[in-house]
Amino acid sequence: PGSSCIIAPRAIWQLFHLVARAIWQLLHSMLVAILAISSGACSCLVVPLAAANPAASLDGVMLPRAADGQQVDLGDALAKSAAKTLLVLGTYPADFNMVEYAQKVRCFWPHLQEKGITRCMLVVNGEAAACTKLGSLLDLPEEFELLADPKGEAGRRFGVSRGFRPDDTRLSPFAKLFVMGIIGGPGAWATLPAVLIGYFGSPGGRREWLEQSLKQGQLAGRWPDSILELGEDGAIISNRFDDTPLVGGSWGVRPFELATLRLQNLVSLQLKNWEALKPADDRCLTQLGGCAVVGPGGEPLYSWVDRGLCDVPDMDELLAAL
Repeated sequence: PGSSCIIAPRAIWQLFHLVARAIWQLLHSMLVAILAISSGACSCLVVPLAAANPAASLDGVMLPRAADGQQVDLGDALAKSAAKTLLVLGTYPADFNMVEYAQKVRCFWPHLQEKGITRCMLVVNGEAAACTKLGSLLDLPEEFELLADPKGEAGRRFGVSRGFRPDDTRLSPFAKLFVMGIIGGPGAWATLPAVLIGYFGSPGGRREWLEQSLKQGQLAGRWPDSILELGEDGAIISNRFDDTPLVGGSWGVRPFELATLRLQNLVSLQLKNWEALKPADDRCLTQLGGCAVVGPGGEPLYSWVDRGLCDVPDMDELLAAL
């Protein structure tokens, strides 16, 4: 009585570590259980029939290439693949999913090439100018073909989720987005784990794409701009999250590491460039994305559809599938 109890910072971090790991394990278990129920205990993601054979479902979908205006028939391009082709059916340019798709593919492109992928097509639900702007902001390789789809037609033909009440014109698209991400609408069950990993981290996660994306943003002057220490040649010397107590050297993705990248994307890329990157069609505000890899002749090798906000594919799992 009359004395004060002082909790050492290390004890606080130990408690945080235990709570974070427990929450992560709970979320992981819930996600596995939900996927098992929804897919009939299958070990793979269940996708719409259209997504399972993109060369057929996208036949006749013509989109202009942002770089030169050349019309590309998606289905025909896939069917005539001489090697492996990656197709991303993205969202609108300022969307979290679209930005993370682009950042992940940019980072993993050398690994994808090692797996035999020779062509990358990124469909963006925006006008050609918005596609070009996004490519410039993220420093995407010139060989990436950005295809403009302002109405989101290709994604719908592929079978992506259209979100909450997509055809209800009386309801604001921003209200629909709120329902999807916050109060339990379609996609909320997958959104929550994808978002919370940003704050609680992931012991077995991979951070290569996080560091490369943070580096690209830092070099471009996007805030926060002091997470990484870079050498004169641009090489990463250290990461402030390496010093996170208890988990800095052992966890793949540390607490708040992914959230910091998303903050950098939100504040210094998405909001700052909203007028240039906003959706041209309100239906695209809630429409999610997907991706596919086909082999020679359009043979389906991998398909994915986003299940919620920030729920884009794990690129290591995609690589393993090839």
